[in-house]
Amino acid sequence: MDPVHEKLALLKNALQSLGSLAVAFSGGVDSTFLLKVAHDVLSEGTLAVTARSSTYPEKEFADAVRFITDHRIPHVTIVSEELDIERFADNPPNRCYFCKRELFSKIVALARDKDIRYVADGSNCDDLGDYRPGMQALRELGIISPLKEAKMTKQDIRILSKEMNLPTWDKPALACLASRLPYGHKITREKLSAIDRAEQCLRTEGFRQVRVRHHGDVARIEVAPEERARFFDEALMDRVSEEFKKLGFAYTALDLKGYRTGSMNETIL
Repeated sequence: MDPVHEKLALLKNALQSLGSLAVAFSGGVDSTFLLKVAHDVLSEGTLAVTARSSTYPEKEFADAVRFITDHRIPHVTIVSEELDIERFADNPPNRCYFCKRELFSKIVALARDKDIRYVADGSNCDDLGDYRPGMQALRELGIISPLKEAKMTKQDIRILSKEMNLPTWDKPALACLASRLPYGHKITREKLSAIDRAEQCLRTEGFRQVRVRHHGDVARIEVAPEERARFFDEALMDRVSEEFKKLGFAYTALDLKGYRTGSMNETIL
């Protein structure tokens, strides 16, 4: 057995031993894979929990619900509005701690009410290499990370997801919309909505991996490095600039390095 499938066997054995599991399900690559494997192993002992909030793009929620419906997996939607948490809205460097604490506290309470023994998130081994204060909240609440425990990387998950015909196998990396604002800049629903709509504009133009970083009246676009050259098109630049102005951005800039995970952390690490 090759290393990737050895990890899959390890994951399945670990999930089988749990008996029942609530999975924090966003519809991204990792949580979709974990949920599908858990449901294959535990069947009705698996519950998907999706949280709706201003920081979660509407399209992602629709995609998550579609997957759940297609695979007939037990599912609950909860409301977890991080902007109601003052310390989160102030956007400190440990913002994610308050978000994860709020979200997973609700999932733990829900799981307890439904007699579900464990709550899991979709963290994998690659998540260990970046600044992630939310991990502290997970440890405090006793949340398990089966993918990480099986030593799975993002690439492992994509390979296995493709084998399983999961629609997310090549889905671009996701992150909460609040991660588009520099630390210390107040997070508001209006800013999050502008970011969401700006990123949808770029996807409509055919870009796959996108981030629109919100710097006041300046929008800083990050796209996959191999997609940057597409902006050498005056008509495209004009269209994007005009659409972004409608969203409140006086200026639009392209980040010359392109997309990279955690670019907002570069000023604090």
